Amino acid sequence: MPKNNTSRSWFTILIELVEVFFNSARQGKRGRTWHQHVVPYKDDWAVRREGNKRITSKHRLQTTAINKAKRIARKYKADVIVHREDGTIRDRINFD
Repeated sequence: MPKNNTSRSWFTILIELVEVFFNSARQGKRGRTWHQHVVPYKDDWAVRREGNKRITSKHRLQTTAINKAKRIARKYKADVIVHREDGTIRDRINFD
């Protein structure tokens, strides 16, 4: 009898661990947004999705980078955050 209770408790623990894993995986994806940042990149400008290390596209002019970011943000109903050359935020455009 004790052997059966022990296996049940391990089974219950295993089920709880699996539930915790799947619930945390779902919550992690909720936080991801499609906001586009127009940031200085070397001597040019770049569009970068919020949270990404890599850039989406590189442009010689800030205006062309803003236009590209607007197209992406419009598609995903997100925001465009425009940065100055020093990295501070200059403007935020909402496409909700």
